[in-house]
Amino acid sequence: MSDILARLENVSRIYQKGKETVEVLHELNLEIPNGDFIAIMGPSGSGKTTLLNLLGGLDKPTSGKVTVGDAELTAMSNSQLSRWRSSHIGFIFQFYNLLPVLTAHRNVELPLLLTNFSAKERAKRASIALDIVGLADRAKHYPRELSGGQEQRVAIARAIVSDPSLLLCDEPTGDLDRENADEILKLLQLLNHEHGKTIVMVTHDAQAAEYANRILHCDKGTLEAMAA
Repeated sequence: MSDILARLENVSRIYQKGKETVEVLHELNLEIPNGDFIAIMGPSGSGKTTLLNLLGGLDKPTSGKVTVGDAELTAMSNSQLSRWRSSHIGFIFQFYNLLPVLTAHRNVELPLLLTNFSAKERAKRASIALDIVGLADRAKHYPRELSGGQEQRVAIARAIVSDPSLLLCDEPTGDLDRENADEILKLLQLLNHEHGKTIVMVTHDAQAAEYANRILHCDKGTLEAMAA
């Protein structure tokens, strides 16, 4: 396997807003090595979330090529992308998007319903994921019974339950106080250092970005390296 997990080659993304053409990303090139932890910063509207969506196969570029692992995302159909995402990508968002009627364990297990795993295997994987994020003792609790930091940990467990190669985090600490934010960032570091997860994190928080291996600045559709 190549040392490069993900590659964007001359990627542009243009949106049409009425009569106006908006170029969010301009001929962007990026290589993400296996095991990297990248923080992407930049002003609102600079293309950070669009970049995550392209890496996760939620969007396609107007031009250019996106490759993750052995998959060329730009050549895949929507149904192929959906199946691919379920086993290769973990998404972590600012808001936890947990289902309030399900326990923590059931929320974590949910993505595995799209797989061919048996009920026993799904339950085992969900338990392992909750143990990794330090919430094995909260498996039977509902979201309303958890703190914000605990809810985000459940969301992270859900993101890693299928053992994805790439974690995409969009403002994962944006809804948390400093103490809980730092705990979540330490968990992401743990997943990166000890579990080998490659992570791309969008953040407005300079302190959060310091947890990454390198920091990139996104502005006017281009990326520039910043000193970490």
